[in-house]
Amino acid sequence: MEGNRSRGRSAVSSGVLTGVSTAAVSGSAAVLGVILSRKFGHGVKTDGFFAAYGPYLALTLVAGSLRVVVFGRFVQARRGGRLGHEVGAWAAVLAPPLALIVALAFAWPHGIADALTSNQQASNYAASLIPWLGIAAAAQIYCGLVASALAVLDDYRWAAFGFAVGSIVGVAVTLLLLPHGVIALGWGLAVNGTISLIIPLVPLLVRRGIRWPERRSWTPLIQLAEGVALPVALQGLYVIGLRFASGLGPGKGTTFSYAFLIAAFLVSVTAGSVALVATVPFARRGSSPERVAHHVVAISWLSLAIVAAAAGLFAITGASAIHRVLGAGYGGATGVELGQLVVYLAPWMVATVASTVAYPLVLVGGRARWLPALAVAALGVQVLVEWGARALFGLPGVAAGLAFTTALVLVVLLLALRALRAVVAGLAVATVACGSVALIAFGAPRLVLGSVPAAVVGLALYLSLLMFWRPAGLRHAWSYLHELQ
Repeated sequence: MEGNRSRGRSAVSSGVLTGVSTAAVSGSAAVLGVILSRKFGHGVKTDGFFAAYGPYLALTLVAGSLRVVVFGRFVQARRGGRLGHEVGAWAAVLAPPLALIVALAFAWPHGIADALTSNQQASNYAASLIPWLGIAAAAQIYCGLVASALAVLDDYRWAAFGFAVGSIVGVAVTLLLLPHGVIALGWGLAVNGTISLIIPLVPLLVRRGIRWPERRSWTPLIQLAEGVALPVALQGLYVIGLRFASGLGPGKGTTFSYAFLIAAFLVSVTAGSVALVATVPFARRGSSPERVAHHVVAISWLSLAIVAAAAGLFAITGASAIHRVLGAGYGGATGVELGQLVVYLAPWMVATVASTVAYPLVLVGGRARWLPALAVAALGVQVLVEWGARALFGLPGVAAGLAFTTALVLVVLLLALRALRAVVAGLAVATVACGSVALIAFGAPRLVLGSVPAAVVGLALYLSLLMFWRPAGLRHAWSYLHELQ
């Protein structure tokens, strides 16, 4: 009994540590966004930053996916007394591609920048950032490897401490060097990644958690490619969308980037967090098309209930809130456009919520070999879709193109899981139900009240309507999540 209590306390403390470090990382990213807007406004400098930042975000997704891919293998290696050699094998196989990324970032920054943005001034600013973001991305990927190795050794403290300290020092360095221009954000992110890696790496080396690999094999890299190809490609859809948005004029890329980051945050704190918790207990009970459909629809209901409320709030208060947080550059028409763009991204959020839940189930079912091909196809389709959508509708068209391609990816995932019809039907009901309640709850007060009072009344009305109506899908979703846990 005492052992169970000890493990429970350990799990709670590990969760708290991980939560605190995650909050520090998210908080530092938000602070950097505010610094960027308040110092450099809304124009080619911020467009250049986001052009370089998009690929960095895609590579940091590799770091997150890497932790999922290697964890089970590290557990097995520890049982066999081979953990250090296994970690060393992964570190060695990651070195060539990461070295190539950093070398290209330093040797060819202008060529990369020109591919990311059509504005020459923005491209120059992006080129100055790309080498430092290349270092930051490589460090973050190795951070994921080191954190996973320590987690297998039941040590969450050093990784959490490293992420937290790296985030804080990175922001401090950015503020200190800000007079040098937008490149200071690249320096800060490079320092952030370096510190986040060094702090947990030292205790791992002391515990001999990294040793010379027993054999050289490219198998780990192939396994990683299968596991991260689609998440990276989905982030790549944003990079392509950003490239088309920047062609609409100075500042348009920045507006699109802030709207996307807000929408992506809503998805990650709903579907992303719940899917992370729910996938393991789902896998333990076995997979079938019926269970897959029930799982995806249930978690989508819970996520969309929150996303609909957030979209309603942004539709009403987006412009004023954005102006207060991001500064004078986001007042007037620019702030209104950004707030509206978050709402335009609602279809993308719906598709991304469902795909975020469905994707781990494909890995659970061992159906990962075709995912790299899907990733490449999605990127190709995105270019064609955005080309036409931007020409027809401008910036809202870029948002619509992003949603369309993401929805196509979702359809392929659900076909592979043999759950397309059931999930699409359940997702449509959830979307219409949550969207209708949000439209009534927030739209009616806005007709007679100012933005802030309407937001407060609308949120209260939205929660009241859901509690009074208690739609069957939402009740079943809540019960299902309790059953899983």
